[in-house]
Amino acid sequence: MRKRRAKKRVLLPDPKFNDQLATRFVNNLMWDGKKSVAFKVFYDALDIVEQKKEDEEKTALEVWKDGLSNVMPHVEVRSRRVGGATFQIPMQIRPDRKVSMAIKWMILYARKRNEKTMAQRLAAEILAAAKEEGAAVKKRVDTHKMAEANKAFSHFRF
Repeated sequence: MRKRRAKKRVLLPDPKFNDQLATRFVNNLMWDGKKSVAFKVFYDALDIVEQKKEDEEKTALEVWKDGLSNVMPHVEVRSRRVGGATFQIPMQIRPDRKVSMAIKWMILYARKRNEKTMAQRLAAEILAAAKEEGAAVKKRVDTHKMAEANKAFSHFRF
């Protein structure tokens, strides 16, 4: 950008749990500006998680947060051209990007599931992520493997 950096907008916490991260998740889940529909899908998914969870002392919100932290990547590869060749260079990820990648992956792979409603798909993906299985966790593992495989090029870091 030519001018200064854009200001971070403050998100309002969600009405049910009073949590900003939940609002951030719902904003990514939302399609066509239908925020109330996205909130309904999210809350229905957490209700399903509440019924199906194995760990009784944890709430559905804690299970969701655990699943999200299990999906968060720590390193990623970035492309860098050095002398006509393109190298995949492993780099650390800043904390806000970790969260946004985890949210996007969880929603993407929930949408690809085969359950009937989006709330059921999201609940199944949350439960799978909390157990460290499922497609979103596999994506994180693949990202880490890619970074590990390209560790030899880490001296090209910029």
